[in-house]
Amino acid sequence: MELAQQDLADVELTTRNIGGIDETEVTFSPGVTALTGRNATNRTSFLQAIMAALGSDQPSLKGDADEGSVELTIGDETYTRTLTRQNETVTMSGDPYLADPELADLFAFLLESNEARRAVARSDDLRDLIMRPVDTDAIQAEIEQLETEKRQLDDDLAELDSLKQQLPGLEEERTRLETEIGEKQAELAEKEAELEDADADIGETKSEKVELEEKLDELSDTRSRLEDVRFKISTEEESIEALEREATELDTEDADLPDSLNEDMAALEEQIQQRREQKQRLESTMAELQTIIQFNDEMLEGSSPELRDALQTDDASASSSDSITDQLVEDTETVVCWTCGTEVEKQTIEETIDRLRDLRQEKRDERNSIESEITDLQDEKQTLEEAQRQREQTEQRRHQLESELEERNTRVEELRETRTDLTDEIETLEEEVEALEQEEYSEVLNLHKEANQLEFKLGRLESDLEDVEEEITAIESQVAEQEQLETQREAIQDELADLRTRIDQIEANAVDQFNGHMETVLDILDYENLDRIWIDRVERDVREGRRKVTKSVFNLHVIRSTESGTTYEDTIDHLSESEREVTGLVFALAGYLVHDVYEKVPFILLDSLEAIDSNRIATLVDYFSEYAGYLVAALLPEDAAALDDEHERVTQI
Repeated sequence: MELAQQDLADVELTTRNIGGIDETEVTFSPGVTALTGRNATNRTSFLQAIMAALGSDQPSLKGDADEGSVELTIGDETYTRTLTRQNETVTMSGDPYLADPELADLFAFLLESNEARRAVARSDDLRDLIMRPVDTDAIQAEIEQLETEKRQLDDDLAELDSLKQQLPGLEEERTRLETEIGEKQAELAEKEAELEDADADIGETKSEKVELEEKLDELSDTRSRLEDVRFKISTEEESIEALEREATELDTEDADLPDSLNEDMAALEEQIQQRREQKQRLESTMAELQTIIQFNDEMLEGSSPELRDALQTDDASASSSDSITDQLVEDTETVVCWTCGTEVEKQTIEETIDRLRDLRQEKRDERNSIESEITDLQDEKQTLEEAQRQREQTEQRRHQLESELEERNTRVEELRETRTDLTDEIETLEEEVEALEQEEYSEVLNLHKEANQLEFKLGRLESDLEDVEEEITAIESQVAEQEQLETQREAIQDELADLRTRIDQIEANAVDQFNGHMETVLDILDYENLDRIWIDRVERDVREGRRKVTKSVFNLHVIRSTESGTTYEDTIDHLSESEREVTGLVFALAGYLVHDVYEKVPFILLDSLEAIDSNRIATLVDYFSEYAGYLVAALLPEDAAALDDEHERVTQI
């Protein structure tokens, strides 16, 4: 659903057993809504409930519940989500707002564990994160497909150009043949006239004339058949030479293929299986780490009542009705450790959880590297499979060539025998004609021979003319398609240009968005001696699996100034916690705008802003609210007090 296509109506959220919430129903309006309260008052759980209804898979089920649900109503539309626990596994069902929550999880749901926020503090690959929602593999595959189509069109157009170059020569040949046919027809007409005159002058008997004419016709027919046989022999011999050349080329191609294709494929398959097993083990470890992280987050949030009750002492139970949750958030910032029962600083547990998150990220990176290796190995396997298919096709074609060569050689032998028989027959007929000759008939016989030869040549010329005209017609028909092919090629070129620049455009837009908003935010937040934070985009050789590729990298720069006005470049490690949090939030906002997340979900959720002072939180909230229909922020009371009075507050969840 696009923001432009819906009215921004009030939102009603009903949730049960999500995070630390037993059951609640809250209504809030478009604009800014502040969830006001101390820690462990279910503000983060409320944000998780919104995330669940919008489609995220990150929210957790209450520790002591087997089922939880969320219902989110915006105007006339209602979205639902149900969480069910079975065999220690939580599954989700329902009809959420988003079918695919990836963009929102990355750039709209800005809780403490949000990857875009944490990427800056951890010096993660910012480019990789901002480009994660872009299916670059699909774009590359589409580019390769279009390049193949373009190459085919280029070949077709080149062939058309070659055919067009043949047209003038063919037209000249047609003109020559037409001229020669006209000349032969005129010669034949003269010979026929001479024959008529000669016949009129000779007083031969009818029977003698008929016999001579029959022998001459038979001789002419036999010569024509002999010429046809010679032509067929020549054609067959040319075909045999072409087939033998093709067989030689096939032998050369086959010799270039490796001999151990099957063994190489088996070895690659074994490597792929090993990598998949490694990936499975890593994913299992990541899942275990996520469970541990989620459990500890719930304990810090106070959303596991059974464990909470188990940690309470009998005296505490008898003397006070205060829950362990209240103890966890006392001003001393100490908590009762749920593993050993001793009091420890809350920050210590949070640092441990952060280390677990970092470890999980390391495992994720290792898994991604293995996935890349699997892809490379699969590509190698596919190449070998293609070589195997080529070898099989070559072998099949070789058998076809052998069969065809055998047939054509047999046919040539038969034609040669026929040629010998016809040559003998012609010699016999010529002898018979000579025997019938008489001195007074020699001129007539010569005229008949010449006329027969002219008729034979005329027939050949007419046949050649038909072939040339057919070839001209075929070429002209193909040339007529040139404009259509050029139009198709131009369209593919435009599409290729768009695809090739799409990734660059997204990267450049991300850098521009971050730099622009970062400059504005730093200006309005007025951090002391922090002049500028900006990103530049550079090309760098990086390793993906077992190969090196050139890809874009985002470098984050921090510019500070001294009291004397001298500027120098600092590192992200030297930023204060407040400055890092602001930078991470602005980076998330850049992703929100680059990927048009506001068109897909009109929410921005904010949590864990305590590292930023109250006035700056108020300024940030107002700034971010310009880009979302609904901005819901979990704030401490003193931070919420700095917000404009017109913003809505929710104090009871």
